[in-house]
Amino acid sequence: MGKEVIKEEVIAEIFKATPHLLKFPTTKMWIDYDQEGDVLYISFKRPQKATDSEMLENGILLRYRDDRLVGMTILDASRR
Repeated sequence: MGKEVIKEEVIAEIFKATPHLLKFPTTKMWIDYDQEGDVLYISFKRPQKATDSEMLENGILLRYRDDRLVGMTILDASRR
C-alpha cells in the first residue's frame, strides 16, 4: 500500500492560508469537515463546551464559553 499523496495545488493553497491561520486566538486547533453537510468545524478548545454563540452575516457561527472564543462553524465551507 502506498502513501497518500497531496497534490502541489493543495499544498500551495495551504501555504496561502497559513498567514490567516496564525491570526487565530490560539496556537492549537482541531479541524473537522462534514462533507455531507458541507460544514467546517474549527475548535480552539477540546471539548468546546460552548455556552453562547453568535451567527455572523457571512455564514460563520462563532462559539463562546463565557467570553472566550472556543470555536467556529463555517457553513457552506466548500463554496468559500
